[in-house]
Amino acid sequence: MDMSKNEKPADSRSDKRKQSLYFPEDMLNEIIAEANRQDRSLSWIVQKAWKIARKEIMKYPSVNETEVEKKGA
Repeated sequence: MDMSKNEKPADSRSDKRKQSLYFPEDMLNEIIAEANRQDRSLSWIVQKAWKIARKEIMKYPSVNETEVEKKGA
């Protein structure tokens, strides 16, 4: 593989796609305050929060699940 010193293999580059997320004003203000406190970006704070909360959130049923699926029958 021929790469310059500053290049990384394609599979190790971060995906930098932009996405708009909407938060209630109070929640956004809390995120902004925490980002300022930690001297981090809003994106960094939200990404860390997702990583911390992910397993718990995945326990929530899908809105498309039927009652039978929820009960495990």
